[in-house]
Amino acid sequence: MAFSVVMPALEMAQETGKLIAWRKQEGDRVTKGEPLLEVETDKAVLEVEAPADGILAGITAQAGADIPVGQTIAWIVAPGEKPPTESESATTAPAARGKTESHAAPVAAAKAEPSSVQGARISPKARRLAKELGVEIATVRGSGPGGEILASDVQAAAAPGAAGAKQSGSIEIPSTLGRLMAERTTQSWTTVPHFFVTREIDASALNEYREKLVAEIERTHNIRITHTDLLVALAARVLLKHPRLNSSWTAEGIRLHDHVNMGVAIAVNDGVVAAVIPNAHVATLAEIATQRRDVAERARAGKLRPADIADATFTISNLGMYHVDQFSAIITPPQAAILAVGSIANRVVAVDGKPVVRPIITLTLSCDHRAADGARAAMFLNDLAEAIYDPGERLA
Repeated sequence: MAFSVVMPALEMAQETGKLIAWRKQEGDRVTKGEPLLEVETDKAVLEVEAPADGILAGITAQAGADIPVGQTIAWIVAPGEKPPTESESATTAPAARGKTESHAAPVAAAKAEPSSVQGARISPKARRLAKELGVEIATVRGSGPGGEILASDVQAAAAPGAAGAKQSGSIEIPSTLGRLMAERTTQSWTTVPHFFVTREIDASALNEYREKLVAEIERTHNIRITHTDLLVALAARVLLKHPRLNSSWTAEGIRLHDHVNMGVAIAVNDGVVAAVIPNAHVATLAEIATQRRDVAERARAGKLRPADIADATFTISNLGMYHVDQFSAIITPPQAAILAVGSIANRVVAVDGKPVVRPIITLTLSCDHRAADGARAAMFLNDLAEAIYDPGERLA
């Protein structure tokens, strides 16, 4: 049986994906689970795995193409088998895709078709981009099939000197990730009722515990433990006691998660991605550090996999390495909270009525007020502070 290779969807809001490169060529033998192609989605550049064993055939999309989610772009067939024709695939594809789409989120078929505006066919992504950049669709010439207006056409129309009076300065066209960040932060900030709770915590015990473990874990696992790793482990365990902070706001109500998939914000060339460490509440420090390192390397190399960025229930964003004292982060819906971590800096504080110097870390918790109130946020930070005061007990 032939298996269809489709443009995957990671979430319902995704409309199209850009094919970056094929990792295999027409006629190559492929193995189920190995990287087959690279796709740029609204989240990041991802590696898509082969859905079956066989021969890659019938490739219909080339690098650089923007493709609606769910559209078949190639087939994996048995040796000697020919890929289905267009008419055959209309009847055979649903059965084949049923096996393939288990690797991706559900696909909304209605979103795959380009829309028509004033007689011009335009892809959903191009329509959204035109609105963001203030481009009149009627003035754009489409370069897609049948004159369809693509996102690249809108970008070209918005480029300096494309039309109208020349203005000073320059315009930087954001990448897919940059546009996504703009959209999501705007949506979150304007629709989610944020509030913030800040706590300064003595990090002496955290520093001592890290120094105690660094050499041992580096020797046994060839990985260096960071403060982010420690905070991921501690926060994940504390979150089990505070389900409202580890929840999602939905149309049905507040969904409480019984596991902690910890998102970790990672800076890349053109923005930030939140890579996910699944089941962080039961993972060891070495496991957390290894996963965090591996996913960070894939993110910076543009080789993220769909599972790397899916299903986070809570996020940590650490800017301490950039010498930021404290900051407030914007929540990633539908998550209920995000923890912003500042640098650890020596400060003069009062201990038993006397001034002493202590390494202080500042944590700011951003919360969705629909899911959690100030008291719940304060109790979470209090329990996290207690864990930071004695990390060995919580991570033993």
